[in-house]
Amino acid sequence: MDIISIVLIIAGLCMFETITSIDNAIINAEVLSTMSRRAKRWFLVWGLLFAVVAVRGLLPWLIVWISTPSLGPMGAFTATFSGDPLVLATIELSSPVLLMGGGTFLIFLFFHWLFLEDKNFGLRGERFFASKGVWFFAVVSVILAALVWLSLGHNTMVAFGAVIGSTAFFVVHGFRQNAEQAEQTMLHTDMTDLSKIFYLEVIDATFSIDGVVGAFAFTMAVPLILIGNGLGALVVRELTVRNVDNIRKYLYLKNGAMYSIFFLGIIMLLDSFSVSIPFWVSPLITFGVVGFFFVKSLREIPKPE
Repeated sequence: MDIISIVLIIAGLCMFETITSIDNAIINAEVLSTMSRRAKRWFLVWGLLFAVVAVRGLLPWLIVWISTPSLGPMGAFTATFSGDPLVLATIELSSPVLLMGGGTFLIFLFFHWLFLEDKNFGLRGERFFASKGVWFFAVVSVILAALVWLSLGHNTMVAFGAVIGSTAFFVVHGFRQNAEQAEQTMLHTDMTDLSKIFYLEVIDATFSIDGVVGAFAFTMAVPLILIGNGLGALVVRELTVRNVDNIRKYLYLKNGAMYSIFFLGIIMLLDSFSVSIPFWVSPLITFGVVGFFFVKSLREIPKPE
């Protein structure tokens, strides 16, 4: 892999991590506003280290280990830095299961946003789907059934990957709902700063899963994922410190994040069925989709008189 490819992948990962963590930045800013200066500094410095190393570093390694159990825990760790053709072939052989699970997770995430979540309507049709929220469970159930059926003729373990992706979505969604309730608790009760820091780290972990899963649409190289997602986490912390209210002005950034998630999910599903997708497609789609909604957001910002 040449330097241009590496830079493009890292830049795409950084952009994707940043855009999918906007909601996290807003939550962090609201809770930090109720904390002491010392607690804020602790969260922004040591919390960043935890977010990058413990979450965005260990989670990709854990995913590789689970999807390639024959490597073992240490083998999965060293494999990410290994150039051994046998090790790379083992990872390549098991990657369809990981890609199917990740793709299913991202597709479910997109449709949950489209049908059930509050949003600023950026494209025609979004309002229609939002009015048909009851259909979310029917749609994702049909998608899961179709993916399992198609995968059974390809590889039974890939079909199992679709089930794992579905299960992961609903488990993570449950934790995320709990995190949103925890935010309201932190804002309206007299919790200690230490308790708030703990909750913020848990919330950050739940929001980081989207970025980590989507990262495998860019590359299977965990070191690149760690660098790209780590830079994205740093950007999110900076947004939290500077002025998150400025981010609120860009009405359609969340739309850009979710459509990026949708396209990356499609790429992962196609990859799981051995459809060859060039490495540069994921970064370019991310830049293109986010850029489109960024420009659309700019046009909606009232101009000063």
